[in-house]
Amino acid sequence: MKDIPIIDPHFHLWDLEKNYYPWLSDGVKPSAFGDYSAINKTYLIGDYLDDAKGQNLVKAVHLDVGYDPKDPVGETRWLQGVADRHGFPHGIVGYADFRKPDVAALLDEHMQYRNFRGIRQSMNFHRDPAKTYLLEPEVSRTTEWRRGFRELERRKLSFDLQIYYWQMQEFLDLASDFPDVQFILNHTGMQVDGPGHFQGWREGMGKLAKAPNVACKISGLGMGDWTWTTETIRPYVEETIEAFGIDRCMFASNFPVDKLFSTYDALWKAFGEITAGFSNGERLKLFHDNAAYFYRL
Repeated sequence: MKDIPIIDPHFHLWDLEKNYYPWLSDGVKPSAFGDYSAINKTYLIGDYLDDAKGQNLVKAVHLDVGYDPKDPVGETRWLQGVADRHGFPHGIVGYADFRKPDVAALLDEHMQYRNFRGIRQSMNFHRDPAKTYLLEPEVSRTTEWRRGFRELERRKLSFDLQIYYWQMQEFLDLASDFPDVQFILNHTGMQVDGPGHFQGWREGMGKLAKAPNVACKISGLGMGDWTWTTETIRPYVEETIEAFGIDRCMFASNFPVDKLFSTYDALWKAFGEITAGFSNGERLKLFHDNAAYFYRL
């Protein structure tokens, strides 16, 4: 894939010596993506760039990664320092809980850092406690949460949306009610329950794609298919592009989480093979241009 410049719009860093991340610092816990003990160690920008050295990586966007919930701006502050010293990341997506009464002030604090672009509050609700991120369903429909979300809208920030396929109607409604907010669906709709759920996932993706203000990152496929091959992930990639269209899709790595399931090179090689029949312009959008557009890079 060295012939195409890549913007990776979804990666993570963590410094376990300097910062606190409950899901890492407090030991490995049951999760939606299995045993992650292999990545429960410090992962810095040098590690990421070393993983990516075989690709033509030109820019990248860092997503919140379960930093200390008492100081979510601390992650943005730390990452801006990393960017100032190393040139990466070019975009930062931080964390906020829209149910909190001080969310407006929190967003303003995030916005003090020039690489900050938006917020991710993972909204996954699952009947399996190991896979759920929220304690109750349909939080986005509450008056309290929407009051906070309106503060994001007022500041023209993007929202990284992480949900499961059976939540698509709820968030189609949200995207329709906030047409001026750019939503970016994470991890291809996060199908983590096996191939038997493909049809339900497909229908959910088609439903959410009806909202023109929702884009999608094709990433995180290893979380639901730990031994994936190009051919096992191909239907997910192709169906996502069919639903959202070339102009609203972008490839992403989700490293180092997806390092549990493949190398960086193997992942981007698979994306390249799946899109081998696309035009050069279409591939440039998927690998580079769309990420630059949606994250204002």
